Amino acid sequence: MTSRQRVLNMIQGKPVDSLPLMPITMMFATDRISRPYKDYATDHRVLVEAQLRVAEEFDFDFVSCISDPAREAADCGASIIFHDDAPPAIDEPNALLNDKTALKNLKSPDPLSGGRMTDRVNAAALLKQRVGNDKLIEGWIEGPCAEAADLRGMNNIMMDFFEDPPFVRDLFDFILDMELRFARAQISAGVDIIGIGDAAASLVGPKIYNEFVWPYEKKMVDAIHALNIPVRLHICGNTRAILSGMGKLGCDIVDLDYPSPIADGRAAMGPNQVLLGNINPVQILRNGTPQSVTAAISECHTAAAPKYIVSAGCEVPRDTPIENVHALREYARSHR
Repeated sequence: MTSRQRVLNMIQGKPVDSLPLMPITMMFATDRISRPYKDYATDHRVLVEAQLRVAEEFDFDFVSCISDPAREAADCGASIIFHDDAPPAIDEPNALLNDKTALKNLKSPDPLSGGRMTDRVNAAALLKQRVGNDKLIEGWIEGPCAEAADLRGMNNIMMDFFEDPPFVRDLFDFILDMELRFARAQISAGVDIIGIGDAAASLVGPKIYNEFVWPYEKKMVDAIHALNIPVRLHICGNTRAILSGMGKLGCDIVDLDYPSPIADGRAAMGPNQVLLGNINPVQILRNGTPQSVTAAISECHTAAAPKYIVSAGCEVPRDTPIENVHALREYARSHR
């Protein structure tokens, strides 16, 4: 069974020969090829080389185009701070939509116009060329709340939910159109699944999530499904208050970060949702031992079984001991 088929079978409820293994690696992957992270985030060829290296070295079942959340905002014209060996960051004090009236003149960027979105599309195409149908290829877009925070600024968008709901919906409409165009470009380039990262959604309560965020996440998921492509949802942070809503989106895979017990996710989302995660990436994966990693991932598997994918709760830290990552691999391959 190929890695790609292993993941797709898990999603489709078919038998698998072992548990899929899908940890997010970005800085960790870049360090495996001894390149500064700025190269990974700005040159798709470096990203592809790093993803292929970790997939081969640790037998991951996928390769991913994810690098940072600032690609779409950059192509919209936002000010981005590039670091030599750390992820690009939004220049939040100078957010593109500090003046929210600028939204009416903001044009949705063409994902094939040569900017940072194009670089991700190029990564998808090169990954498809290099791995074919062996590994699952993952594209990535930002969710409505996360991208709104990138364009408007985190503090501003959180106040907007209360002070200007019509603006929030107009902004989310803009984001929905832009992200779906970006997703379609990556799908055309060869990705097998689209990841949606909506980290800022963990900062709102269930009332705001259900009223504002969930409807747009649902539109994203449904539109991607209409293209016959599965969806992976990743929301960093503590999502305990919105687990039920996340489960109703219909995503094929739901990542749970470590602050949300995976048993709570299973209880809230029911037996048919594929769950991924969710050991503490720092305390357990980076700072632990192969034995403690194995014990922790076994607890997650027991709580989430049978529809379960092995991973940490969030990105594998860059200085994680390789033997601890091998422990994830050994657990996945030795369990059905």
